[in-house]
Amino acid sequence: MTLAEDNGPERGGDDLLAAEYVLGVLAADERQIASRRIDTEAAFARLVDAWEAHFAPMAAAYAAVEPPASVKAAIDRRLFASSANSAATSAGLLGSLAFWRGLAAAALAALAVFVALPLVNPPLPPPETRLVASLAAENSNVKYLAVYDAARHEVGLSLVSGEHGAGKDFELWMIEGKNAPVSMGVIPAGQTARMAVSPAVQQKLAQGAVLAVSLEPTGGSPTGQPTGPVVAAGDLKGI
Repeated sequence: MTLAEDNGPERGGDDLLAAEYVLGVLAADERQIASRRIDTEAAFARLVDAWEAHFAPMAAAYAAVEPPASVKAAIDRRLFASSANSAATSAGLLGSLAFWRGLAAAALAALAVFVALPLVNPPLPPPETRLVASLAAENSNVKYLAVYDAARHEVGLSLVSGEHGAGKDFELWMIEGKNAPVSMGVIPAGQTARMAVSPAVQQKLAQGAVLAVSLEPTGGSPTGQPTGPVVAAGDLKGI
């Protein structure tokens, strides 16, 4: 059973919040609230786990990257710089067994994070190569999460909630300022989809354009412009 089948057509709310938490698109205060809820609410933690598994294939498409040597140097500076810069303070601490035990514990903790981080969070491409958007609209239950991958020249879409119904299709559009919407094609059926981005649209998306979804006749708009209602939209932002 898929996540969509578990939640039905009225998905959203905590489910969308969990998905946005996993993608890293929440504001700092919202992310802190979500993080606290993961620690205290088992149901919300399960939603986050489900979305991490849902997006895992997207992360798996990228090869592992060896952490740069500068990472350890930065850790060393943060651990040891303050004591090196203050001889008086150091003299008092050198004879303290508690200090050395604490320092060893801190070093071990830093090393554990350094080793485990690539396993917990597979390295991603540089931030400027990936943009994300949460697509939604008032009076519409259609919600998508979109990830634009500039390196692969494609948009990945994950349907959070909503259906287009019989005889209809969802069509994806790029909107730049006050210019007319540019069709990016009919969104393939299914909970996830990948759509190639034409060279003409790539540069505009990289600058943070708006993505929108309209409800169109089967096969897409017959006019080259949206003919049905816009059921979801959102700004692309860097991760």
